[in-house]
Amino acid sequence: QFLYFIGAHTLIHKNKTNTQAFPFFAHISQMSDSPAVEASSPAPATTTDAPATATSGSRPAGRGGFGRGGRGGRGGRGGRGGRGGRGGRGGDDEKGWVPCTKLGRLVKEQKITSLEEIFLFSMPIKEHQIVDTFISDSQLMEEVIAIYPVQKATSAGQRTRFKAFNVVGDGNGHIGVGSRVGKEVSVAIRASLIAAKLNIIPIRRGYWGNKIGEPHTIPMKVTGKCGSVAVRLVPAPRGTGIVAAPVPRKLLEYAGVEDVYTSSCGKTRTKSNFIMATFAALRKTYGFLTPDLWAQTETSRDPTDEHSEFLAAQDIAVVV
Repeated sequence: QFLYFIGAHTLIHKNKTNTQAFPFFAHISQMSDSPAVEASSPAPATTTDAPATATSGSRPAGRGGFGRGGRGGRGGRGGRGGRGGRGGRGGDDEKGWVPCTKLGRLVKEQKITSLEEIFLFSMPIKEHQIVDTFISDSQLMEEVIAIYPVQKATSAGQRTRFKAFNVVGDGNGHIGVGSRVGKEVSVAIRASLIAAKLNIIPIRRGYWGNKIGEPHTIPMKVTGKCGSVAVRLVPAPRGTGIVAAPVPRKLLEYAGVEDVYTSSCGKTRTKSNFIMATFAALRKTYGFLTPDLWAQTETSRDPTDEHSEFLAAQDIAVVV
């Protein structure tokens, strides 16, 4: 009872305007306050029966009185970030492209007019704008084959990033596969698209029987391997189609192969190894020297050697 009396006395002294709303508190105030204090500070008359907490909005809540002040409400949890979009193609970046390599300068000045000239001399492609120059947007097909998270154990805990596999091709004997890792899905997709263009290779096509019409299948049996996965490609007669699983089928379509049998073994559930094994098999189509390639061919000069004076003049202009 003593604590109850002290708490009520403290609340009345902090806000004497509310004694009329609570007659019991007014009675306690008359018992506790001296007559001089009551005469000097009479309670002002109020016309509204506002509750005792009506004036609490203009001042901070105190610890005195009955019970603790209520806690503020917890802020809502932020929504989960959406999945990043696909990385777009270069677009306007190609118009303002400033080549950094000798091959890029020759391509921009139209000293080299096709990808076959680059593949003939095994020149490495270091700029993806080179591929965009020879293969237009309408011809180049691109698709993300696989995206999955990868984790690394660090001192601060697990670090999760995303790995993306991208395939590009024109359906006419050129295909590229690239993979990159990024903190965000959109970053990984954009980087893998650029890597796929840099890894573009030529695919040799041939016939199953008589050489009638356009080449429609691969010229010989080839096998590619990556990890435990091995993929074997076998020529097929015209009209057979692509007899393959969904993963190698996509690569064979982008390479321009119309008829082929496939055989695979190993842990093909690992998409990354399945993709790279198929890509390795397609790369080997130009690794066999068949009799139709035995004829002697005239050798030509390397493009960088042939246009050395042009490149030297450009180097001087850059230095100046």
